[in-house]
Amino acid sequence: MSTLTKPNHIGRKISRIRELRDMKQEALAQALGISQQTISAIENSETIEEERLVEVAKALGVTVEAIKNFSEEGMINYFNTFNETVSNSSFGNGACNNNCTFNPLDKLVESFEENKKLYERLLQSEKEKIEYLEKLLKGK
Repeated sequence: MSTLTKPNHIGRKISRIRELRDMKQEALAQALGISQQTISAIENSETIEEERLVEVAKALGVTVEAIKNFSEEGMINYFNTFNETVSNSSFGNGACNNNCTFNPLDKLVESFEENKKLYERLLQSEKEKIEYLEKLLKGK
């Protein structure tokens, strides 16, 4: 097995989860109130302080455990299972041959909707922070 990166490279895991979330480094940086360069440094780091990891996980909408346990192999297996489920399903009633009671595409869309809501909440939070800071500056 010739992997170029260590399996527990936390920065790489953060980077892949961010990419899977279709989030740019700038967006993650803004959500965390840090610079894009800092995100880049985090993603190149093998380890990260627990406190920062908690913040990153929250911004990405995942748990710290999800980041720590993330693996490309796991994702490939997940998507292979997902693809098998989709190819075995009859889209008419959303039932699957392997006894699942939901349409996987519905779950995927639901997940995207959740991410959108999270992003909108983060954006609103940033707007409120800016308004608050502007008020403070005007008060001086």
